[in-house]
Amino acid sequence: MRICIGGQPGSGTTTLGKALAAKYGLDFYSGGTFFRESAKERGMTLAEFGELAKANPEIDYELDRRQTQFAKDNDNFIIESRLCGWMVENADLKILLTASQRCRAGRIAEREGISPETSYEQTVEREACEAARYLEYYKIDILSTEPYDLVISTELFNPEAVLSIASAAVDALKL
Repeated sequence: MRICIGGQPGSGTTTLGKALAAKYGLDFYSGGTFFRESAKERGMTLAEFGELAKANPEIDYELDRRQTQFAKDNDNFIIESRLCGWMVENADLKILLTASQRCRAGRIAEREGISPETSYEQTVEREACEAARYLEYYKIDILSTEPYDLVISTELFNPEAVLSIASAAVDALKL
C-alpha cells in the first residue's frame, strides 16, 4: 500500500504518518528526509542548504525528483510532503490535512520553543514563499485539494480522531 499525506507545516502530517506506519507496518518517509539527505551529500547544514534552495530552483526540482522516483521504486510506504499529492502519482490513498494558519503556527511555536507571534510571522512568510515557488515551477496551487482523496481538519479533530478517520479509509481500501 502506498499512502501520501500532504499538508502545510504544523498540520500534523508527520504525526499521522508515523501513527499510520506503526498501525499498518509500513515504512514512513518525510519530505524532510530527502532535504536532509541532500544537505548531507553537499556537506551543508540544514540552514545553509535552505538558503541555497531559496536561491536555486534546481534544488526543489531535485528533491521533487527524488520523491517521485522513491514512490515509483517502492511499495508499502507512507510519505508526507507538501507536494506529495501531485508528485506521488501511484499512491493508493492521498490524504490532505488542514488547519488554520493561526492554529498551525501555534503548534509550530510549541514544537520549536518560539513565541506564537514569531511563529505566525515565519509561517506566513514561509508559506507565501513556497506557494509562489510551486506555482512558478509546477503551476500548482498548493491550497488546492484537487489531487487528494480525503481531506481532514486537524483543527477540528484531535490526533486520535484523525488517525481513526484515516484508518477507516485505509481499511476500506483493503476490502
